[in-house]
Order: sequence, then C-alpha cells, then structure tokens
Amino acid sequence: MILPNSTSARMLFRIRLLHTAVWLVLASAVVTIPVATILGSLRVALCASGLVLIELAVLLSHRMRCPLTGVAARYTDDRADNFDIFLPIWLARANTTIFGAIFLVSEVALIARWWVERSG
Repeated sequence: MILPNSTSARMLFRIRLLHTAVWLVLASAVVTIPVATILGSLRVALCASGLVLIELAVLLSHRMRCPLTGVAARYTDDRADNFDIFLPIWLARANTTIFGAIFLVSEVALIARWWVERSG
C-alpha cells in the first residue's frame, strides 16, 4: 500500500537516510579491513570483518537484498537502483561488486597476515 504523497515522501526520505547511514558504516568497515591489516592492527581488522560478516548474514537471510529496500518499496513505485538510498545510481548498481571484491581480497590478506604473525 502506498500512502498519500507527502507522508510517503517523508517516510521514503527517512528510510533512504537510514539506509545511507547504515551503508556508510558498512562501507567504512570494508575499507577499514585492508588499511588496518596493512598497519598491523589485526584486532581492528577482525572487528570490521565481523561487522561485515553480520551484514552478509542479514543479506543472505533476505535473499541478498537489504531489508530496508523492501521497507522503502512500500512508499514508492520507483524501482531505480538507488530509489532506497542516497547514492549515485552507478554506485548503487556496482555496490556489491566493488565492496565485495575489496572485502574478499582484504579477508585473504588479513588471514595471511594473521597466519604469519601467529606462526612467528
């Protein structure tokens, strides 16, 4: 059900704002992993990894779709790739590819660094 225009617009704005804030935290966590690994702050890198893994569990439990997307869809018929978040459309489209690749490479580096430090 779509609410009257002004109510829908306000709710959609709030959802997009929340979604963008969550995205900023998680994107920052993904970027923190390689930086912390390079700097030798493995505890920080592991905490950031844990946060991203929690996000991944949430996405997996929702068929790889953010639950906020479904909430936002209640307030608009728009289905552009960025209808539910304040990101440029190109980034909304490539988000999983970009941050997924950074995350995977960073995890390999983190595990390797941890293994070396543990062994020696």
